[in-house]
Amino acid sequence: METFAPFLRLLERNPLVFSHLVFALAALALGAVILTRRKGTGSHRATGWLWVLLMGGTMLTSAFIRDYRLPNLAGITPIHLFTVLVAFELPRAVLAARRGDIALHRKAMRGLYIGGCIVAGLFTLLPGRFLGRQVWAAVGPLLG
Repeated sequence: METFAPFLRLLERNPLVFSHLVFALAALALGAVILTRRKGTGSHRATGWLWVLLMGGTMLTSAFIRDYRLPNLAGITPIHLFTVLVAFELPRAVLAARRGDIALHRKAMRGLYIGGCIVAGLFTLLPGRFLGRQVWAAVGPLLG
């Protein structure tokens, strides 16, 4: 239980950031599964809708997270550009699939996964970022 202490403290001190982390990690994991599985099946559609909900939760929580230590405008930092990216691309990708434009759907979803999960996640883990410090505090002792 000591391993999870930093995350429990995060939940107590900042439930918004904790919720964002849970949504983002779940979207990262489920997205990897979806990208490796067969497309066009009922299972793909069901897990895809769950991924859309997770990304929507990630986007909404990120919209309310503020950081006043980095270069910012009213607490909004450059990483919030990913929030805008997801806000526009997620509905676009869903509508593309519903219209049958699978090529656009595939391109948009892959872009969302790479940009919204992987790249944004890497920026979040940079030294000096709040969530990065929380994650490294939890993972550091596990690494040795």
